[in-house]
Amino acid sequence: MLPWLLVPLKQYFIFFNVFRYITVRTALAGITALILSLVLGPWIIKKLKKHQIGEEIRDVGPESHAAKKGTPTMGGFLIIGATIIPTILWADLGNTNVWLAVFTMLSFGVLGFWDDFLQVKKKKPKGLIAKHKLIFQIILSALVGFVFIYLGMHGDFSLQLSVPFFKKWAPYLGVFYLPWIMLIITSSSNAVNLADGLDGLAIGLTLISVSAFTVISYTTGHIEWSGYLQIPYVSSAAESTVFLGSMFGACLGFLWYNCHPAEVFMGDTGALSLGATLGVVAIMIKQELLLLMVAGVFIMEALSVLLQVSYFKYSGGKRIFKMAPLHHHFELSGWSEQKVVVRFWIAAIIFALFSLTTLKLR
Repeated sequence: MLPWLLVPLKQYFIFFNVFRYITVRTALAGITALILSLVLGPWIIKKLKKHQIGEEIRDVGPESHAAKKGTPTMGGFLIIGATIIPTILWADLGNTNVWLAVFTMLSFGVLGFWDDFLQVKKKKPKGLIAKHKLIFQIILSALVGFVFIYLGMHGDFSLQLSVPFFKKWAPYLGVFYLPWIMLIITSSSNAVNLADGLDGLAIGLTLISVSAFTVISYTTGHIEWSGYLQIPYVSSAAESTVFLGSMFGACLGFLWYNCHPAEVFMGDTGALSLGATLGVVAIMIKQELLLLMVAGVFIMEALSVLLQVSYFKYSGGKRIFKMAPLHHHFELSGWSEQKVVVRFWIAAIIFALFSLTTLKLR
């Protein structure tokens, strides 16, 4: 919005021309989001406490987590608001990708809020029934998918799948891109949700993934750089960089209040929203398979749950891990909460750096 108002002023003062550039607007979006989250954080935490929106700790978790009961949750509102407001201010609102990202973040945020509301206010420890939650995730993912398919049919989105390490092999999926999109968004949403179990863990991992995707998004939307690296050029992806800049600033600001000991939790309001948004951004910039590396720790967390549940079912009650998701296994192995979080962050940074090298290794 602001670029529409500021750029025309360059005829009076050439300085206003800088607001044309993606890099400038991405930086400003990130700074705006960070300031918003830091300023609004105390107010939101106060409101959550006032309305007794406190975390319900499940009995199946580690005993050390019992002390966290009552910590304000639904802090995802802060992340969502601090991402969307700067995006509206600094992004090109005529770009479809921007609105798709905003819709995904909002819609999954509403679903997460519903889940949190049932847990906190209706005193249902499990919130939404897992089956019902999955159905709604699939429906929302399908809505986003139909938009991508529509754009693809009109030549505004490639329905070819970009494969890391391969320069020319890009299989055409056509309408079969729809179930692929649904799988990516739904899986990504659940993966972040499963990792949200320790102070600062999920938001830190998201921050690292967003950092990697910001670089990749800018490169994908730059015709010369994408051509040099021989990755798919997506002209509309450049504007996604501004959205990612906002998301980065919002996550960084939220981490200020979510680091150990956490003053607020993101809840499903934030976790489902952030995961789905990472998935939709990966689709926009044609790097869905690279998401497996960018979000490598999230994938490990999700796989640990799948393996644990499957093995427990088919072995007659035996376990692979002391507890799933994976971060609880290390907690019960003697690692302190802070040590688990920092080491998982380190692993995420390694995954993110490796994902960036794939842009050249083709």
